Amino acid sequence: MGVSLVTDAQVAGLICLGLVSTVAAGLAWNGRRRSPAGQVEPPGSGGEHTLQRRYGSQDRARRFYRQQLLDRLNEQMVAFIGRQEMVWIATADGHGECDCSFRAGPPGFVQVLDAWTLRYPEYRGNGVMASLGNILENPHVGLVFLDFDRERIGLHINGTARIVEAGECNGVRPRVERWVEVRVQEAYIHCRKHLPHLVKADGAGRAWGTDDARAKGGDYFGASCEPRSWVADS
Repeated sequence: MGVSLVTDAQVAGLICLGLVSTVAAGLAWNGRRRSPAGQVEPPGSGGEHTLQRRYGSQDRARRFYRQQLLDRLNEQMVAFIGRQEMVWIATADGHGECDCSFRAGPPGFVQVLDAWTLRYPEYRGNGVMASLGNILENPHVGLVFLDFDRERIGLHINGTARIVEAGECNGVRPRVERWVEVRVQEAYIHCRKHLPHLVKADGAGRAWGTDDARAKGGDYFGASCEPRSWVADS
C-alpha cells in the first residue's frame, strides 16, 4: 500500500528529518516485499494502486495507510483479540482458488504470542481440511475479527501461516487438534459504519467437536441428494 518505492536509506533520511516516525518506518523494514533491485515495496497490491488511480481515491488510501495500517499488533489490538469469540479466515491454494472459513471458541481462543505472532486452534471438524490444505500449498492468510456486540468494530490481519501440531489436551474442551500460527504482516481496522449491532445470546450448549449429525445441523441445505460431477452414478 502506498504509491512509490522507497529504499532503506530514503526511509532513514526521512526519520532523521522528522518527516516519518520510526513506527511508520517499521512498515517498510519489517516484512515488506522488496523489488528485485532491493527497494521496499509499498503496502498493498498492484491492483489496489491501479484502482486507486482509476477511481481517484489515492488521497484517502494514503491517509489510511499512514494512520491505520500497522505491520504488527499494538496493545489495543492484542486486547481486542483477547475478547473475541469468532474469526473469519481466508485462504487460497497454490492455484489461487479461494476459501473463506469461520472459527469460534471461548474468549481468547485466538492467542497472541507476541506483537508479530498469533495462533488459532483447529478443533475437530468435518475432516476435509480445506483451510489447512490451502495453507500447506500457500501460506498467505487473511483474518477478520468482528465485534457485533460490545464495540461494533473489526480488525483485519494479513500474514503467513504454518501448521503446528498440538500437544496433549489433558481433558480440556474443546480439544485442540492442532494450531495455526500466523506471522503478522498487516493489521488494520474494519470500521463500524456497516456493522449491525447484535445482542449476544446465551452461548451455552454448543456441541464442541461433536460428530452427532443433528447437533451439527444435519443436511440443512438438502445437498446430500443433489447430483455432483465427482461422484459416479450408482
